[in-house]
Parts: sequence; C-alpha cells; structure tokens
Amino acid sequence: MRVVGAFRDSYGVEPAGVWHAPGRVNLIGEHTDYNDGFVLPFALPWGVTAAVSPREDGVIRLRSLQAGEPVTLATPDEAEGWARYAAGVFWALGEGERGQGRGRPVGGADVVIDGDVPPGAGLSSSAALEVVIGTALNELYGLGLTKMEIALAAQKAENDFVGMPCGIMDQAASALGEEGKALFLDCRTLGTRSIPFDLASHGMQLLIINTGVHHELADGQYARRRKDCENAAKRLGVDALRDVTDLAGALAKLSGDERRRTQHVVTENHRVEAVIGLLRAGAVREIGALLNASHLSLRDQFEVSCAELDVAVEAAVRGGARGARMTGGGFGGSAIALVADDRVESVRESVTGAYAERGWTAPDIYPATPAQGARRLL
Repeated sequence: MRVVGAFRDSYGVEPAGVWHAPGRVNLIGEHTDYNDGFVLPFALPWGVTAAVSPREDGVIRLRSLQAGEPVTLATPDEAEGWARYAAGVFWALGEGERGQGRGRPVGGADVVIDGDVPPGAGLSSSAALEVVIGTALNELYGLGLTKMEIALAAQKAENDFVGMPCGIMDQAASALGEEGKALFLDCRTLGTRSIPFDLASHGMQLLIINTGVHHELADGQYARRRKDCENAAKRLGVDALRDVTDLAGALAKLSGDERRRTQHVVTENHRVEAVIGLLRAGAVREIGALLNASHLSLRDQFEVSCAELDVAVEAAVRGGARGARMTGGGFGGSAIALVADDRVESVRESVTGAYAERGWTAPDIYPATPAQGARRLL
C-alpha cells in the first residue's frame, strides 16, 4: 500500500492506521438534499485512502500524493486550497459547544492521503477526503461518533469552513455506503434504508460518462439555486420545498426561477420514491424512464446541465441505454446511463462519436458498482 510507504518516507515512522472513504455517484435525487428531500446515492469503488497518526502538539501535517507540496498547519485556519477540506474536519470536530466531537479534545495529526477518484468527474472526492479524515480522527481520539455523525461533521466542515453550501448526501453516502446497495436517505430526518442494487443479476450496467469538463460558474450558480429554493419555500409558507403537497397550487403562486426550481424539487422527490419502488419490485430496467425525466427536469427546470452533459445523455439513449441523466451538482462532471450488457459497446460508440463530431475530447466511460463505505484498512 503506497500510502504507508509515503507516510514512512514523510514522517520517519509507521502510521497508527490506514482508513479509506469512497466517492459517490447519485442514482437519482439531485438538488433535493438541501431541500430536506430524498436522495438515492451509492458509494463507489474509488475514493481517498489516508494513513494517519495523532500528534500531541496540535499541529496538522498533510501530504497528498496528488497535490504536490506537503502542508504544515499550526491551526486549521491556516489551510488553503485542497487542504481546507481536510483541516475543516479538525475544526468541525474541535472542542467547545460548536464542535461535533462531543466536547472531547481533538489534537493534531500527521496525514498522508492518496486518492483515485477520477478527476473532474463530480464524484465527490472532497466528501471522501472529509469523511476519511473524520473516520480516522473519530477512532484515534475515541470520539465515539456514529457514521452519520461523522458525515454531519464532514458536512459542517464543507459548509462552514470551506464555504460550500452542500447538503448531506455526499458525506452520508461516503460514510454509510454498502456493497451491492444504494442508500436511500431522508435528508430531513436522516433516516436511511439500504436498497438492493445488483445490476449484474439483471444483465445491466450503470455506466459513468465522465465529461472531464467543469464550468467555472458552478460554485456561484450552486449557491444561487439553493437561494432560489429557500426563497420559494418562504413564499409558499413551508419549511422546505419537500413540504409542498399541492404542486399545481404552489406553482400558481410562483413565477420565474422560483417556480422552475420548485417544480424540479417536488417532482424529483417523487421520482426517487418511484425508483425505490421499482428496485424493490425487481423492475430494474424500468427505472430508465425516470432517469430520463430527471435529466430533462435538471436541464430545463433547475438549469444546471451543460452542452457536454446533454450530448452525453442524448447519445447514450440513442445508442440503446434504457435511460440516462446528468449526476451531481451540474455544469460539468458526469452523466450516468443504465445499459443492458449487450448494448454497452453501442452506447460507448454513440457517445464517443457524438463528442468527436463536435471536436470534443472523448469522455471516459466506465461501469460503477456499489461499494462499501468508510472503513479502516490497517
């Protein structure tokens, strides 16, 4: 395991332990998590591995095998760039009433991380980094946190320390994922349910189509979409858009962006529930139509797609996919396609051909299977 050798080279000793947390892909339920809604992600085989040892002096030393120069921090506040995602977890778990560590002290640590989440794919490498740090610190400092509490600390780090207003989905999927299963999460109650998602037994695959593009407007637009949803909920007199039960009545009271965002969130929640029902009934192939509907809603109502995602989705369906949609926050990243085993090559050819026609770099395409969530390796 190269992270152990890198730790030894960096710090001259063996690590106290090695932990792993996966990235995630979301099957359906997009931009619903911060609206107290429903999501259905699963953990991926790729993620972030961390070799970690505690320090008594409070100093945080971080080295990434992908990010270049190591970082030494006297306090989390000194962190910049990628290191803020790791340092933010130390901050979130810190002592005091605002900390998530139940008042128990969290000291420093020596850390080496190694990630293999495909870059630029929108598969939550940041959440994997946060969760692996939280999982290691929880064990090393005896915090006694549950997996969901670790996910909440990771979300706090990203929201309040990094400044990205994400929901809980990414961190929860990384912390609680199970092999062969998707994770149904009620983002209000934090209740979870494991949903069997064994595509191989149905002769199916879920392909990730990694466009490799990221449009720089994404972060500001993400915050704007969230604000649209909050404003719509306030105008409708509900705590969150999840509480809208009369969609037609709600839409009659709204206009413009708030109307479109509400239509997406409410219908997307229903799509999540419908997909779960079909999966539980063993009707895996039938979820394709709901994936298609989700993409159209994200494209037209939530307006977070982009040309590269739209072309990937349309070409995948044209090539024989049962359904496809963008996944993740949008403005780039990845799409997913539900494909029968005997149509995989035709879908690949259709998507790569569509990109070639436009002079775009061919996207990476690979199958995704549900993997285990955060855990100790050594």
